[in-house]
Amino acid sequence: MRLRNTETGRLDSVAGSAIGVYVCGITPYDTTHLGHAFTYVMFDVLVRALRAGGRSVRYVQNVTDIDDDIMKRARQLKISWDQLATKETRLYRQDMRDLHVLPPDVFPYASQTVPQIIAMAGRLEASGHAYAREGNLYYRVASFPEYGRLSHASREQMIVWSRERGGDPSDPRKEDPLDFLLWQQSLADEPTWDSPWGAGRPGWHIECSAMALEHLGPQVDIHGGGEDLIFPHHESEIAQSEAATGVRPFARTWTHIGMVRYRGEKMSKSLKNLVLVRDLLGRFDADSIRVLLLSQHYRESWEYTEDQMMAAAEWTAQLRSGAAPPSDGSSGRSGEVLAALEDDLNTPAALERLAELVRSTDPGWPVAAGLLGLQLESGGPSGRSARVAGPVTAPEQLPP
Repeated sequence: MRLRNTETGRLDSVAGSAIGVYVCGITPYDTTHLGHAFTYVMFDVLVRALRAGGRSVRYVQNVTDIDDDIMKRARQLKISWDQLATKETRLYRQDMRDLHVLPPDVFPYASQTVPQIIAMAGRLEASGHAYAREGNLYYRVASFPEYGRLSHASREQMIVWSRERGGDPSDPRKEDPLDFLLWQQSLADEPTWDSPWGAGRPGWHIECSAMALEHLGPQVDIHGGGEDLIFPHHESEIAQSEAATGVRPFARTWTHIGMVRYRGEKMSKSLKNLVLVRDLLGRFDADSIRVLLLSQHYRESWEYTEDQMMAAAEWTAQLRSGAAPPSDGSSGRSGEVLAALEDDLNTPAALERLAELVRSTDPGWPVAAGLLGLQLESGGPSGRSARVAGPVTAPEQLPP
């Protein structure tokens, strides 16, 4: 398996027989959209491919249930933050099940990891990497000269991004505009835990570091999420994790998924330009939605259109109608699909190989389909999947 490493820009081989994978999960304050699905379907296929290649995988995907956005949304809805997080996490997990996404091995919540977060923050303060001001604890970026090595950005650019992405570089309590919160005072209606710095709650970045260290140890083989997390989230994870453990690099390979745009802008809750997974599942089967997502390369951003979704549904229906019943359980030429996935998770090429196996009635097509999380069964949860009779179309007719 080779993957493009965001940090080095190289195609790195994933070494070892036991692989630890950490993927930044949802902040559960609203319903699952297609951008989420793109990220988690891609990592689902990555984990399937690693296991098919004989690797033992421990897959950790967190829930960021302590976050400013959750607090804000809970106030708007006049419910508690934990009620909101519980509801939205349940809906997300159901959406993933309906998309044939295998559950992670570990699904930790930030709210259940607070003792480990406090201990890690304390180590950073004791070693001079953090400082307390008025009940807050800040990471001292000046103590980590390599800050910026993941995003490959200048200090000036990182300050601009920090201002745009909620980092508050003008906070007068900071020694440096890029310093970030490890611990903060809670408002009256927010969750609160006792700590050496006073009653409060964790900062965003340290939550993922603490959960990764708790469940995978001081070094992660593959760490990833959407590319919008590169800065400041993953950049800050590197700084605080390596400072706390002394182990470098924190992640051997950083894998980031491109953004899904809709109507000219990145699909996001804040912009309210969402294509919801639940709505699509009411109109199309899970295989068709996965084909739409897998026909994009994971590192490329792309724009969703209804025409693309319809084309993916038609292609899937043709593939399904051309699939001969499984015969003797042979793996046939399914290794061709695995080879495509091991080449920087080339899912468009893997779909082409699968179509060729179906057209040639190769007995390994069910194994190959399983690598992509495709069941190729009639219909879906809604029973409204597109069905088109006829032979499987040529690979070049895959949805763009």
